[in-house]
Amino acid sequence: MNPDEILKFLRLTYTALSDGALLALIALALVLIYKATDVINFANGEFMLVGGYIGYQLLVWLQVIESPSVAVLLAVIGMVVATTLVGVLVERLVLRPLIGEPIISVIMVTIGLSNVMQAIVGLIWGKNPRPLPIDIIPRFSPFRIELEGARRPLNLLPDTLIILVIAFILVGGLLLFFSRSKHGIAMRATADDQQAAMSMGISIRFIFALTWSLAAIAAAVAGLIIAHVTNGVSGDIPGVGLRAFPVIILGGLDSIAGAIIGGFAIAFIETFASGYIDPGLKTVSPYLVLLIVLMIKPYGLFGQKRIERV
Repeated sequence: MNPDEILKFLRLTYTALSDGALLALIALALVLIYKATDVINFANGEFMLVGGYIGYQLLVWLQVIESPSVAVLLAVIGMVVATTLVGVLVERLVLRPLIGEPIISVIMVTIGLSNVMQAIVGLIWGKNPRPLPIDIIPRFSPFRIELEGARRPLNLLPDTLIILVIAFILVGGLLLFFSRSKHGIAMRATADDQQAAMSMGISIRFIFALTWSLAAIAAAVAGLIIAHVTNGVSGDIPGVGLRAFPVIILGGLDSIAGAIIGGFAIAFIETFASGYIDPGLKTVSPYLVLLIVLMIKPYGLFGQKRIERV
């Protein structure tokens, strides 16, 4: 194989892995809410936006600290606390009154919520992009890979690898939470059968609040990572969140494993289609594959088939 083609393949694979980890994290936030409440959260991108701007504001306030790593750690902790509160407030004030209402009504409320959150962000921080005062991930010198006969070496950014590791840790932590913790098992029980969960003494209201909080945290972390990659926070962050919808439909709306596998699948499809065929296929190719898969598996690759008797 041509050395230049080998390096190109390595570059595309490296990019797809980091994009896939980020998409899996965003999709996981959507799957969490759907599993517990049967609602698709169309405000997920706005949770990313709010998280990114909260992280930015905390970094602005904490940049007086001499140690950048300490400032970043405190900003991330503060962002997690703030977005947890946002998730609880949204669930209690906006969504809890809609319990028992038709699902379409709740979905429409999340669409309206997305517009409200965008407006609030615009009022507080304005419309102009804001560069992060401190890099949340250190920017090291790129890895250099050289092959004999190649026209130029391949430079891979180490912070891309760090993003991949962070996303894996977060996704792995959430999976452990679901499988091992008391509240995680309660969330799974609620997702399977709310009436049975209530009969076992599980507080559905608490589980819903916990679910929205975890989803808000996952989305906020993804938003802050996007801000690092794009060198600042801006109103374009929710657009990245829209890329997660093909992921959850491909993997299955109620499947955590599907969110992870679907995230990497969509990232590889986008990256290799744009790299080897045409850059314009980056936005189109996931939907083409999605249509093919849904014709064969209407519930997604790992979604649970539901049979309703009327």
